[in-house]
Amino acid sequence: MSDSDGPAVIAATRRWVATMVVGLNLCPFARRVTDAGRLRYAVTDAGDEEGLLAALGAELAGLVAAPREAVETTLLIHPRAFPAFADFNDFLHEADRLVRRLGLAGVVQVVGFHPGFQFAGAAPDAPENYTNRSPHPMLHLLREESITEVAGDADALAAIPGRNTATLRALGRAGILSLLGPAADEPPA
Repeated sequence: MSDSDGPAVIAATRRWVATMVVGLNLCPFARRVTDAGRLRYAVTDAGDEEGLLAALGAELAGLVAAPREAVETTLLIHPRAFPAFADFNDFLHEADRLVRRLGLAGVVQVVGFHPGFQFAGAAPDAPENYTNRSPHPMLHLLREESITEVAGDADALAAIPGRNTATLRALGRAGILSLLGPAADEPPA
């Protein structure tokens, strides 16, 4: 990836957030953050675990140092690192270890999104996988206090994954792909 690819990577990610995350209300908290301009899009050219851990550490530090009114959450997009979902999924454990090592457990959580995302036990083309399928591999750095403040009802929070699965199954894979466009139908790595 060259520096000139960054704007295209961010543009694709913004479209995905608008279409899937906000448009389908997969995350009921996202609209508030995106409408307020408090979602940071960061792109790294890291191509391996070491580089991505360094970029993640820098983004974690930046997020906790920034006032929430400026940056509430960050998407760290890494198009070159971990193109295969299995490797990306294994890396998420390292990301969590870094959060703990930096003393940020209970402060920030990291959620993974990937073009080949597949839930355990789900078929590769199952619609529910699209809750976490993004145009590029990325790590969502999410302040836990943001979730706590808007999630007052624990039962409603727990119902989100089931509601998302129902929404995506009702759309079906063809409906999801029509929303995302032709590039979304490329086979995952």
